[in-house]
Amino acid sequence: MAELFEATTINGMSLRNRFVRSATWEGLAESDGSVTPRLVEMVAELARGEVGLIISSHAFVTREGQAGLKQVGAYSDALLPGLAAMAKGVHDAGGKIALQLAHAGNQGNAALTGLRPVGPSPCLVDGQSICDTLDKPGIAALVTAFAKAAARAKITGYDAVQVHAAHGYLLSQFLSPAWNTRTDEYGGALENRARMLLEVVHSVREAVGPDYPVLAKINTGDFVENGLTMEDCAQVVAMLRDASVDAVELSGGCRPAGEAFMPARKGKIKIPDQEVYYREAAALCRSLTDMPLMLVGGIRSLDVAQELVRTGLVDYISMCRPLICEPGLIKRWREGDVRPAECVSDNACYGPGFAGEGIRCVTFEKKRAR
Repeated sequence: MAELFEATTINGMSLRNRFVRSATWEGLAESDGSVTPRLVEMVAELARGEVGLIISSHAFVTREGQAGLKQVGAYSDALLPGLAAMAKGVHDAGGKIALQLAHAGNQGNAALTGLRPVGPSPCLVDGQSICDTLDKPGIAALVTAFAKAAARAKITGYDAVQVHAAHGYLLSQFLSPAWNTRTDEYGGALENRARMLLEVVHSVREAVGPDYPVLAKINTGDFVENGLTMEDCAQVVAMLRDASVDAVELSGGCRPAGEAFMPARKGKIKIPDQEVYYREAAALCRSLTDMPLMLVGGIRSLDVAQELVRTGLVDYISMCRPLICEPGLIKRWREGDVRPAECVSDNACYGPGFAGEGIRCVTFEKKRAR
């Protein structure tokens, strides 16, 4: 049976355990997207806490693709020194790091970039589209931008890249009939809606070569009207496997058009039965593929994580908010303190980020201060 603390490999990348830090917006970059020492320290602390693979930063591949304040960028060679510093910080602490590559699509933040957002189709808010519709040359340019960003990650020392196609960002929007109403070869049937994602994957693979890990993150469901379904997700996972993706991370949910942020799928988690938001979808994906699967969403207990891996449902356990709360959680568990994560899933960690201070667990800070 697979064990959580055994070493594994993904396309030659050796990992010390099966725990993954799921990428998030940290809100710690400079205004141009360059990496700061505070961000380097954040990911290094995760490595010291023995997270097997750190997926970092939701890095935007073009300027109009920026979603949030002080978000990391991967759109320019001018950003290479900071990206290299982040990879080195993790390696010096004994860890492995992947850079998540993203484009916000119609969620692009025009107030920050001064640029009009783009998307697969018009996206109406109060009767007006909040984005320009991508034409075929525009799609091709963005496919190339993802590949160039992947090449930057590789040359700066990242151990892998992850293509972000979840949470209602650009590639997720193309996948979803809720956002994609195109009538050309990029719209309609699922094979067409997946076309841009697969073109990105092929372009990224060409840029980094066959022996470099390429991961992807997708929604198991959008949880909006006419959104991507669990059955769609399973089919896309199989497509990604055939397109040379080395592992897929399963997540879910997206931000409704015009809203400030994506609502949490569930509130505070108090008992193990409330954990694992996307178990059913993971089982469906597993039934169609034996490729490595990573699962994020509401996992807070060591026993629950072990059961998911031992039964073969998934191969890796991804967490985000618990590791914002406790960067040393994995080391604590390995050393025998198997209490559940302190994280209560209240999303208060994002408040400081929206204030320009970077994400941190204010709830746990208050608890420790008592």
